[in-house]
Amino acid sequence: MVIKPRVRGFICVTTHPTGCDAAVKEQIDYIKAQPRLAHGPKKVLVIGASTGYGLAARIKAAFGSDAATLGVFFERPGTESKPGTAGWYNSAAFEKYAHQAGLYARSVNGDAFSDEVKAKVIELIKADLGQVDQVVYSLASPRRKHPKSGEVISSTLKPIGAPITLKGLDTDKEVLTETTLQPATAEEIAGTVQVMGGEDWQMWIDALLEAGVLAPGATTTAFTYVGEEITQAIYWNGSIGAAKKDLDAKVKDIRGKLQGIGGDARVSVLKAVVTQASSAIPTMPLYLSLLFKVMKEAGTHEGCIEQLDTLYDILYNGPQGGANAADHIRQQQVDGKGRSVALVDDEGRLRADYKEMAPEVQGKVLELWPQVTNENLYEISDLAGYKADFLRLFGFGIDGVDYDADVNPDVKIENLVDLT
Repeated sequence: MVIKPRVRGFICVTTHPTGCDAAVKEQIDYIKAQPRLAHGPKKVLVIGASTGYGLAARIKAAFGSDAATLGVFFERPGTESKPGTAGWYNSAAFEKYAHQAGLYARSVNGDAFSDEVKAKVIELIKADLGQVDQVVYSLASPRRKHPKSGEVISSTLKPIGAPITLKGLDTDKEVLTETTLQPATAEEIAGTVQVMGGEDWQMWIDALLEAGVLAPGATTTAFTYVGEEITQAIYWNGSIGAAKKDLDAKVKDIRGKLQGIGGDARVSVLKAVVTQASSAIPTMPLYLSLLFKVMKEAGTHEGCIEQLDTLYDILYNGPQGGANAADHIRQQQVDGKGRSVALVDDEGRLRADYKEMAPEVQGKVLELWPQVTNENLYEISDLAGYKADFLRLFGFGIDGVDYDADVNPDVKIENLVDLT
Protein backbone atom coordinates (compact mmCIF):
# COMPACT_ATOMS: atom_id res chain seq x y z
CA MET A 1 0.00 0.00 0.00
CA VAL A 2 1.03 3.65 -0.47
CA ILE A 3 1.12 5.43 2.90
CA LYS A 4 0.78 9.20 3.25
CA PRO A 5 0.77 11.27 6.46
CA ARG A 6 -2.61 12.02 8.02
CA VAL A 7 -2.25 14.46 10.89
CA ARG A 8 -4.94 15.13 13.47
CA GLY A 9 -3.83 17.72 15.99
CA PHE A 10 -0.76 16.43 17.79
CA ILE A 11 -1.07 12.89 16.39
CA CYS A 12 -0.23 11.46 12.99
CA VAL A 13 -2.53 8.47 12.53
CA THR A 14 -0.34 6.89 9.84
CA THR A 15 3.26 5.73 9.93
CA HIS A 16 5.73 4.76 7.23
CA PRO A 17 7.88 1.66 7.87
CA THR A 18 10.52 2.50 5.28
CA GLY A 19 10.73 6.07 6.54
CA CYS A 20 11.10 4.94 10.16
CA ASP A 21 13.83 2.53 9.06
CA ALA A 22 15.67 5.33 7.26
CA ALA A 23 15.34 7.68 10.25
CA VAL A 24 16.82 5.05 12.58
CA LYS A 25 19.65 4.44 10.08
CA GLU A 26 20.42 8.18 10.06
CA GLN A 27 20.75 8.16 13.86
CA ILE A 28 22.96 5.08 13.77
CA ASP A 29 25.19 6.67 11.13
CA TYR A 30 25.47 9.81 13.26
CA ILE A 31 26.67 7.82 16.28
CA LYS A 32 29.09 5.74 14.20
CA ALA A 33 30.67 9.00 13.02
CA GLN A 34 31.33 10.14 16.62
CA PRO A 35 34.30 9.12 18.81
CA ARG A 36 33.83 5.74 20.46
CA LEU A 37 32.98 5.49 24.16
CA ALA A 38 36.17 3.99 25.51
CA HIS A 39 34.60 3.27 28.90
CA GLY A 40 30.95 2.90 27.86
CA PRO A 41 28.40 0.31 28.97
CA LYS A 42 28.42 -3.19 27.49
CA LYS A 43 25.05 -4.68 28.53
CA VAL A 44 22.18 -2.23 28.62
CA LEU A 45 18.49 -2.43 29.51
CA VAL A 46 16.38 0.37 28.02
CA ILE A 47 12.86 0.68 29.46
CA GLY A 48 10.90 2.71 26.92
CA ALA A 49 13.19 1.91 24.01
CA SER A 50 11.14 2.51 20.87
CA THR A 51 10.93 6.26 20.30
CA GLY A 52 12.55 9.56 21.17
CA TYR A 53 15.21 9.65 23.84
CA GLY A 54 14.85 5.99 24.80
CA LEU A 55 15.50 4.87 21.22
CA ALA A 56 18.42 7.30 20.96
CA ALA A 57 19.92 5.88 24.17
CA ARG A 58 19.68 2.36 22.75
CA ILE A 59 21.34 3.46 19.52
CA LYS A 60 24.12 5.30 21.37
CA ALA A 61 24.87 2.36 23.67
CA ALA A 62 24.88 -0.16 20.83
CA PHE A 63 26.71 1.72 18.12
CA GLY A 64 28.83 3.96 20.33
CA SER A 65 29.92 1.31 22.81
CA ASP A 66 29.21 -2.06 21.09
CA ALA A 67 26.72 -2.77 23.86
CA ALA A 68 24.27 -5.64 23.92
CA THR A 69 20.83 -4.07 24.40
CA LEU A 70 17.54 -5.35 25.73
CA GLY A 71 14.62 -3.03 24.96
CA VAL A 72 11.18 -2.80 26.57
CA PHE A 73 8.26 -1.03 24.88
CA PHE A 74 4.52 -1.21 24.28
CA GLU A 75 3.85 -0.92 20.55
CA ARG A 76 1.36 -2.15 17.95
CA PRO A 77 2.52 -4.12 14.88
CA GLY A 78 1.21 -3.38 11.42
CA THR A 79 -0.86 -5.69 9.25
CA GLU A 80 -0.99 -5.99 5.48
CA SER A 81 -3.75 -3.37 5.42
CA LYS A 82 -2.92 -1.07 8.35
CA PRO A 83 0.31 0.53 9.55
CA GLY A 84 1.62 -0.20 13.03
CA THR A 85 3.05 2.37 15.41
CA ALA A 86 6.23 4.26 14.65
CA GLY A 87 7.85 2.68 17.71
CA TRP A 88 7.26 -0.78 16.26
CA TYR A 89 9.00 0.11 13.01
CA ASN A 90 11.82 1.94 14.84
CA SER A 91 12.49 -1.14 16.95
CA ALA A 92 12.39 -3.48 13.97
CA ALA A 93 14.90 -1.27 12.16
CA PHE A 94 17.18 -0.95 15.19
CA GLU A 95 17.31 -4.71 15.69
CA LYS A 96 17.95 -5.31 12.00
CA TYR A 97 20.94 -2.97 11.94
CA ALA A 98 22.23 -4.18 15.31
CA HIS A 99 22.16 -7.78 14.15
CA GLN A 100 23.91 -6.83 10.91
CA ALA A 101 26.65 -5.29 13.06
CA GLY A 102 26.95 -8.49 15.10
CA LEU A 103 25.40 -6.93 18.22
CA TYR A 104 22.99 -8.61 20.61
CA ALA A 105 19.58 -6.91 20.48
CA ARG A 106 16.33 -8.29 21.79
CA SER A 107 13.03 -6.73 22.81
CA VAL A 108 10.01 -7.27 25.05
CA ASN A 109 6.68 -5.81 23.94
CA GLY A 110 4.34 -5.30 26.87
CA ASP A 111 3.29 -3.12 29.79
CA ALA A 112 6.55 -2.08 31.46
CA PHE A 113 4.61 -1.12 34.60
CA SER A 114 3.59 -4.76 35.12
CA ASP A 115 5.27 -7.38 37.29
CA GLU A 116 4.96 -9.83 34.37
CA VAL A 117 7.20 -7.77 32.09
CA LYS A 118 9.73 -7.19 34.87
CA ALA A 119 9.90 -10.94 35.54
CA LYS A 120 10.34 -11.76 31.84
CA VAL A 121 13.10 -9.16 31.45
CA ILE A 122 14.95 -10.61 34.43
CA GLU A 123 14.58 -14.09 32.94
CA LEU A 124 16.04 -12.88 29.62
CA ILE A 125 18.93 -11.09 31.30
CA LYS A 126 19.84 -14.23 33.24
CA ALA A 127 19.59 -16.42 30.13
CA ASP A 128 21.28 -14.15 27.58
CA LEU A 129 23.39 -11.54 29.34
CA GLY A 130 23.99 -12.64 32.92
CA GLN A 131 23.90 -9.08 34.21
CA VAL A 132 23.45 -5.55 32.84
CA ASP A 133 25.69 -2.58 33.64
CA GLN A 134 23.29 0.19 32.66
CA VAL A 135 19.53 0.71 33.00
CA VAL A 136 17.90 3.56 31.08
CA TYR A 137 14.39 4.50 32.22
CA SER A 138 12.52 6.42 29.51
CA LEU A 139 8.84 5.61 29.94
CA ALA A 140 6.18 8.12 28.89
CA SER A 141 2.58 7.07 29.28
CA PRO A 142 -0.75 8.83 29.92
CA ARG A 143 -1.85 6.08 32.31
CA ARG A 144 -0.57 3.22 34.42
CA LYS A 145 -2.13 0.06 35.74
CA HIS A 146 -0.61 -0.27 39.17
CA PRO A 147 0.98 -3.72 39.52
CA LYS A 148 -0.04 -4.11 43.16
CA SER A 149 -3.55 -2.66 43.34
CA GLY A 150 -4.61 -3.23 39.73
CA GLU A 151 -5.97 0.33 39.67
CA VAL A 152 -5.69 2.20 36.36
CA ILE A 153 -4.31 5.65 37.16
CA SER A 154 -4.26 8.57 34.72
CA SER A 155 -1.92 11.52 34.52
CA THR A 156 -3.03 15.07 33.83
CA LEU A 157 -1.54 18.19 32.30
CA LYS A 158 -2.61 21.06 34.52
CA PRO A 159 -1.17 23.89 36.61
CA ILE A 160 -1.02 23.73 40.38
CA GLY A 161 -2.66 26.31 42.63
CA ALA A 162 -4.35 28.70 40.19
CA PRO A 163 -5.66 28.81 36.62
CA ILE A 164 -3.23 29.87 33.90
CA THR A 165 -3.72 31.21 30.39
CA LEU A 166 -1.11 30.05 27.94
CA LYS A 167 -0.04 31.39 24.59
CA GLY A 168 0.26 28.55 22.13
CA LEU A 169 0.21 27.50 18.49
CA ASP A 170 -2.27 25.49 16.45
CA THR A 171 0.16 23.75 14.14
CA ASP A 172 -2.61 22.52 11.81
CA LYS A 173 -4.15 25.96 11.20
CA GLU A 174 -0.82 27.75 11.78
CA VAL A 175 -2.34 30.39 14.07
CA LEU A 176 -1.58 31.51 17.61
CA THR A 177 -3.93 30.39 20.35
CA GLU A 178 -4.73 31.07 23.98
CA THR A 179 -5.61 28.21 26.30
CA THR A 180 -6.86 28.58 29.87
CA LEU A 181 -6.29 25.62 32.15
CA GLN A 182 -7.86 25.10 35.56
CA PRO A 183 -5.62 23.89 38.40
CA ALA A 184 -5.22 20.20 39.10
CA THR A 185 -6.95 18.69 42.10
CA ALA A 186 -4.93 16.94 44.79
CA GLU A 187 -6.14 13.61 43.38
CA GLU A 188 -5.03 14.55 39.85
CA ILE A 189 -1.60 15.60 41.08
CA ALA A 190 -1.20 12.35 43.01
CA GLY A 191 -2.26 10.35 39.95
CA THR A 192 0.23 12.15 37.72
CA VAL A 193 3.01 11.45 40.20
CA GLN A 194 2.10 7.75 40.27
CA VAL A 195 2.12 7.52 36.46
CA MET A 196 5.08 9.74 35.60
CA GLY A 197 7.07 9.89 38.83
CA GLY A 198 9.80 7.66 40.17
CA GLU A 199 7.88 4.77 41.76
CA ASP A 200 8.06 2.44 38.76
CA TRP A 201 11.74 3.25 38.15
CA GLN A 202 12.39 2.33 41.78
CA MET A 203 10.38 -0.89 41.38
CA TRP A 204 12.48 -1.84 38.36
CA ILE A 205 15.78 -1.27 40.17
CA ASP A 206 14.57 -3.09 43.28
CA ALA A 207 13.50 -6.09 41.17
CA LEU A 208 16.77 -6.15 39.21
CA LEU A 209 18.86 -5.86 42.39
CA GLU A 210 16.91 -8.59 44.17
CA ALA A 211 17.38 -10.88 41.16
CA GLY A 212 21.12 -10.24 41.12
CA VAL A 213 21.16 -9.09 37.48
CA LEU A 214 22.81 -5.69 38.03
CA ALA A 215 26.56 -5.87 37.48
CA PRO A 216 29.03 -4.33 39.95
CA GLY A 217 29.26 -0.62 39.18
CA ALA A 218 25.95 -0.59 37.30
CA THR A 219 24.42 2.82 36.58
CA THR A 220 20.87 3.93 35.92
CA THR A 221 19.36 7.15 34.64
CA ALA A 222 15.85 8.49 34.10
CA PHE A 223 15.09 11.45 31.85
CA THR A 224 13.47 14.74 32.82
CA TYR A 225 12.88 18.25 31.54
CA VAL A 226 13.17 21.39 33.65
CA GLY A 227 12.90 24.27 31.20
CA GLU A 228 12.88 27.99 31.88
CA GLU A 229 10.45 30.87 32.35
CA ILE A 230 8.18 30.30 29.32
CA THR A 231 7.49 26.61 29.92
CA GLN A 232 7.67 26.34 33.69
CA ALA A 233 4.10 27.43 34.45
CA ILE A 234 2.64 24.39 32.70
CA TYR A 235 5.57 22.02 33.06
CA TRP A 236 7.92 22.28 36.03
CA ASN A 237 5.44 24.10 38.27
CA GLY A 238 2.45 22.02 37.14
CA SER A 239 1.23 18.46 37.65
CA ILE A 240 3.92 17.03 35.35
CA GLY A 241 6.55 18.93 37.30
CA ALA A 242 5.28 17.32 40.51
CA ALA A 243 5.97 13.93 38.92
CA LYS A 244 9.42 15.03 37.76
CA LYS A 245 10.22 16.29 41.25
CA ASP A 246 9.26 12.83 42.48
CA LEU A 247 12.03 11.46 40.26
CA ASP A 248 14.45 13.77 42.10
CA ALA A 249 13.23 12.36 45.42
CA LYS A 250 13.23 8.69 44.41
CA VAL A 251 16.69 8.81 42.81
CA LYS A 252 18.28 9.40 46.20
CA ASP A 253 17.02 6.06 47.51
CA ILE A 254 17.93 4.31 44.26
CA ARG A 255 21.42 5.81 44.38
CA GLY A 256 21.87 4.68 47.95
CA LYS A 257 20.96 1.10 47.05
CA LEU A 258 23.24 1.01 44.01
CA GLN A 259 26.15 2.34 46.01
CA GLY A 260 26.14 -1.07 47.67
CA ILE A 261 27.40 -2.54 44.37
CA GLY A 262 29.58 0.45 43.49
CA GLY A 263 26.89 1.84 41.19
CA ASP A 264 25.13 5.13 40.73
CA ALA A 265 21.72 6.60 39.80
CA ARG A 266 21.08 9.97 38.21
CA VAL A 267 18.23 11.98 36.77
CA SER A 268 19.32 13.42 33.41
CA VAL A 269 17.89 16.75 32.25
CA LEU A 270 17.52 16.74 28.47
CA LYS A 271 16.76 19.43 25.92
CA ALA A 272 13.26 20.16 24.63
CA VAL A 273 12.62 18.30 21.37
CA VAL A 274 9.61 17.42 19.25
CA THR A 275 7.87 14.31 20.56
CA GLN A 276 4.26 13.16 20.59
CA ALA A 277 4.15 14.06 24.28
CA SER A 278 5.62 17.56 23.90
CA SER A 279 3.31 18.28 20.95
CA ALA A 280 0.33 17.84 23.27
CA ILE A 281 1.54 20.40 25.82
CA PRO A 282 0.14 23.92 25.31
CA THR A 283 2.97 26.43 24.75
CA MET A 284 5.53 23.79 23.73
CA PRO A 285 5.03 23.84 19.91
CA LEU A 286 5.45 27.63 19.87
CA TYR A 287 8.35 27.55 22.32
CA LEU A 288 10.06 24.81 20.31
CA SER A 289 9.59 26.69 17.04
CA LEU A 290 11.27 29.76 18.53
CA LEU A 291 13.94 27.74 20.30
CA PHE A 292 14.87 25.91 17.09
CA LYS A 293 15.20 29.23 15.25
CA VAL A 294 17.53 30.64 17.89
CA MET A 295 19.64 27.51 18.38
CA LYS A 296 20.01 26.80 14.67
CA GLU A 297 21.20 30.37 14.09
CA ALA A 298 23.69 29.87 16.94
CA GLY A 299 24.80 26.49 15.57
CA THR A 300 23.88 24.71 18.82
CA HIS A 301 20.63 22.94 17.88
CA GLU A 302 20.41 19.27 18.87
CA GLY A 303 17.83 16.55 18.30
CA CYS A 304 17.38 13.35 20.30
CA ILE A 305 20.45 11.54 19.01
CA GLU A 306 22.78 14.52 19.48
CA GLN A 307 21.48 15.00 23.03
CA LEU A 308 22.09 11.36 23.94
CA ASP A 309 25.58 11.58 22.47
CA THR A 310 26.14 14.55 24.79
CA LEU A 311 24.65 12.71 27.77
CA TYR A 312 26.78 9.60 27.30
CA ASP A 313 29.83 11.83 27.06
CA ILE A 314 28.91 13.23 30.48
CA LEU A 315 28.22 9.75 31.89
CA TYR A 316 31.18 7.81 30.56
CA ASN A 317 33.98 10.12 29.40
CA GLY A 318 34.75 11.55 32.83
CA PRO A 319 37.76 10.83 35.05
CA GLN A 320 38.39 7.10 35.23
CA GLY A 321 39.46 4.96 38.15
CA GLY A 322 37.32 6.61 40.81
CA ALA A 323 36.03 4.77 43.84
CA ASN A 324 32.56 4.41 42.38
CA ALA A 325 30.49 5.16 39.32
CA ALA A 326 29.69 8.72 40.43
CA ASP A 327 33.40 9.62 40.15
CA HIS A 328 33.29 8.88 36.43
CA ILE A 329 30.77 11.63 35.63
CA ARG A 330 32.05 14.73 33.90
CA GLN A 331 31.47 17.74 36.12
CA GLN A 332 31.89 20.59 33.66
CA GLN A 333 32.22 21.53 30.00
CA VAL A 334 33.70 24.47 28.14
CA ASP A 335 31.12 25.97 25.80
CA GLY A 336 31.68 27.65 22.43
CA LYS A 337 32.42 30.96 24.13
CA GLY A 338 35.12 29.46 26.35
CA ARG A 339 32.97 29.54 29.48
CA SER A 340 32.82 26.74 32.01
CA VAL A 341 29.38 25.07 32.03
CA ALA A 342 28.24 22.95 34.98
CA LEU A 343 27.16 19.47 33.85
CA VAL A 344 25.94 18.44 37.33
CA ASP A 345 23.53 20.80 39.10
CA ASP A 346 22.91 21.36 42.79
CA GLU A 347 20.33 18.55 42.83
CA GLY A 348 22.86 16.08 41.44
CA ARG A 349 21.10 15.95 38.07
CA LEU A 350 23.10 15.63 34.87
CA ARG A 351 22.56 18.68 32.65
CA ALA A 352 22.80 17.70 29.01
CA ASP A 353 20.44 20.63 28.30
CA TYR A 354 23.10 23.29 28.90
CA LYS A 355 22.97 24.60 25.31
CA GLU A 356 19.20 25.21 25.53
CA MET A 357 19.61 26.83 28.95
CA ALA A 358 22.42 29.16 27.83
CA PRO A 359 21.46 32.71 28.94
CA GLU A 360 21.80 34.13 25.42
CA VAL A 361 19.51 31.42 24.00
CA GLN A 362 16.80 31.84 26.62
CA GLY A 363 17.15 35.61 26.45
CA LYS A 364 16.61 35.62 22.69
CA VAL A 365 13.55 33.31 22.94
CA LEU A 366 12.07 35.60 25.62
CA GLU A 367 12.72 38.58 23.36
CA LEU A 368 10.94 36.92 20.43
CA TRP A 369 8.01 35.56 22.45
CA PRO A 370 5.88 38.75 22.52
CA GLN A 371 6.79 39.58 18.90
CA VAL A 372 5.19 36.50 17.32
CA THR A 373 2.04 37.08 15.27
CA ASN A 374 0.06 34.96 12.83
CA GLU A 375 1.60 36.97 10.01
CA ASN A 376 5.28 36.55 10.95
CA LEU A 377 5.24 32.96 12.27
CA TYR A 378 7.45 31.58 9.52
CA GLU A 379 9.78 34.56 9.64
CA ILE A 380 10.31 34.81 13.38
CA SER A 381 10.20 31.09 14.27
CA ASP A 382 11.24 27.78 12.78
CA LEU A 383 7.72 26.45 12.40
CA ALA A 384 8.80 24.68 9.22
CA GLY A 385 11.53 22.84 11.13
CA TYR A 386 9.12 21.97 13.92
CA LYS A 387 6.58 20.50 11.49
CA ALA A 388 9.29 18.58 9.64
CA ASP A 389 10.55 17.08 12.92
CA PHE A 390 6.99 16.14 13.86
CA LEU A 391 6.43 14.24 10.61
CA ARG A 392 9.81 12.53 10.98
CA LEU A 393 8.54 10.97 14.21
CA PHE A 394 6.22 8.89 12.03
CA GLY A 395 8.66 8.16 9.22
CA PHE A 396 7.68 10.95 6.82
CA GLY A 397 9.89 13.54 5.14
CA ILE A 398 13.04 11.42 5.27
CA ASP A 399 15.54 12.01 2.46
CA GLY A 400 15.88 9.15 0.00
CA VAL A 401 12.51 7.51 0.76
CA ASP A 402 10.05 7.11 -2.12
CA TYR A 403 6.70 7.94 -0.56
CA ASP A 404 4.82 7.08 -3.74
CA ALA A 405 6.04 3.48 -3.70
CA ASP A 406 4.08 0.55 -2.35
CA VAL A 407 5.22 -0.59 1.09
CA ASN A 408 4.22 -3.57 3.23
CA PRO A 409 3.18 -2.40 6.73
CA ASP A 410 3.53 -5.95 8.11
CA VAL A 411 7.08 -5.80 9.48
CA LYS A 412 8.34 -8.50 11.86
CA ILE A 413 10.68 -8.12 14.84
CA GLU A 414 12.94 -11.15 15.14
CA ASN A 415 12.85 -13.05 18.46
CA LEU A 416 10.41 -10.58 19.99
CA VAL A 417 8.91 -11.52 23.34
CA ASP A 418 5.31 -10.32 23.03
CA LEU A 419 3.41 -9.93 26.29
CA THR A 420 0.64 -7.65 25.01
